[in-house]
Amino acid sequence: MNNGGFLFEFEKRLTLSTFQPFNFSTFKPFILTWFSSKYTEQYKRNLTLAWPVMLGSLGHVMVGVADSVMVGQYLGAIPLAATALANSVFHIPFVFAIGVAFGLTPLVANADGEGDVQKSSSLWKNAFYVNLVFGVLVTILLLAIEPILGMMDQEPEVVVLATPFFGIISLSMIPFLLFLNLKQFAEGLSDTLTATRISLGANVLNIVLNYVLINGAWGFPEMGLNGAAVATLISRFVMFFGLWFYIRYKTKFAKYWEARKTATLHWDEIKNILEIGIPSGLQYIFEIGAFAVSAILVGVIGALPMAAHQVSISLASISYMAASGLSAAASIRVANQLGKKDYDTLRLAATTLFRMVAIFMAFTGVIFLSGRFFWPTLFTDNQTVIAIAAQLLIVTTLFQISDGVQVVAQGSLRGMGDVRTPTVLTFISYWVVSLPLAYLLGFHTSLGVIGIWIGLASGLTANAILLYRRFMKKANALV
Repeated sequence: MNNGGFLFEFEKRLTLSTFQPFNFSTFKPFILTWFSSKYTEQYKRNLTLAWPVMLGSLGHVMVGVADSVMVGQYLGAIPLAATALANSVFHIPFVFAIGVAFGLTPLVANADGEGDVQKSSSLWKNAFYVNLVFGVLVTILLLAIEPILGMMDQEPEVVVLATPFFGIISLSMIPFLLFLNLKQFAEGLSDTLTATRISLGANVLNIVLNYVLINGAWGFPEMGLNGAAVATLISRFVMFFGLWFYIRYKTKFAKYWEARKTATLHWDEIKNILEIGIPSGLQYIFEIGAFAVSAILVGVIGALPMAAHQVSISLASISYMAASGLSAAASIRVANQLGKKDYDTLRLAATTLFRMVAIFMAFTGVIFLSGRFFWPTLFTDNQTVIAIAAQLLIVTTLFQISDGVQVVAQGSLRGMGDVRTPTVLTFISYWVVSLPLAYLLGFHTSLGVIGIWIGLASGLTANAILLYRRFMKKANALV
């Protein structure tokens, strides 16, 4: 589909020059209220919780980029395609398991708000059993579906490389989920910095091990693509043992370790964890699945639009992962205030987090828009890909605030223990609104890949509106 003419017109209509200047004095009183003493303390507390998670999330994104660059540079295009194939299958059960692990944080934060050390420790121990069982089951599932890699109409040489790589990274599921058990417990107690430090250290180790094991440097065997998988496996074990050692011997956690010794298997607590964790995992699957299907739709249009899609989605993921730090802060603060029964502060904390993410995402939108012809050049020198990606970054700019609001709303509702209805709303937003609209605009209009991205933007906006209204309704009912 040739949409070059439309791309030019779309570019012309949506440049910054189309926006009319406004009189700042009109909005000054409204803006100043956002930074009054009533809110500044909340901003500080939110940021204290959020910035370590934001940094850790950005670190994971950048390490993923570094992994792709190193595999591509050292091994070539076929191994890079093999990692893409393996990860596309691996990440669907992976994000579901992560969502299940997230069920612990709001429960611990709520118990911490109540000042109940025994309850926090018991939840932590029972969540360990949940994560361990899920880790084993998901690993078995991944190894069982390994043959599906050869049934996806991929090049044979890609499948040959992807299969052992997939098997090795599947083994990293268990240590990663055990690390998440410790991480979500610590974050529930408002310690978001420690896990981030350990994660960043493990990420650096992963990059070093990539170099050593891919190339056979410093006397190590040359393992090629499998070396990258082994590096991931080792770094995730290091993350788990590093955080375990810290929590085990840090004085501030001593009372929780003592209380943990007397905690027993408690089915009601496991049920509570799963009642939050499973819907959270499904929310991730609905969202990740929609973006995966959109990538397939773009691929039908052509290889160059697909490349532009990959460039733009990589850039958009950076701001999204940063916003996820504010979402984690929302989950912790809302659950904590709920435990204290301080409903006014609960609503105030969430309100300031929505404002913070709106400001941050508006800022990233300006960066994407102003640099839309520069950022794609970091990925490719193909002028057609750069031109299409520049158009997609305009759409990315338009959905930045929606993307931020919906992820903070998810965290806020999770903090209240409200996950079932949001899961249904997320499904409706992406699979009833977004994907059908993306297909319609992408294949039954002249918009092409732009239409698919408009469909994605519509789903994000619908989800933001539905989840935000859901949270505000529940928060107002508490006051």
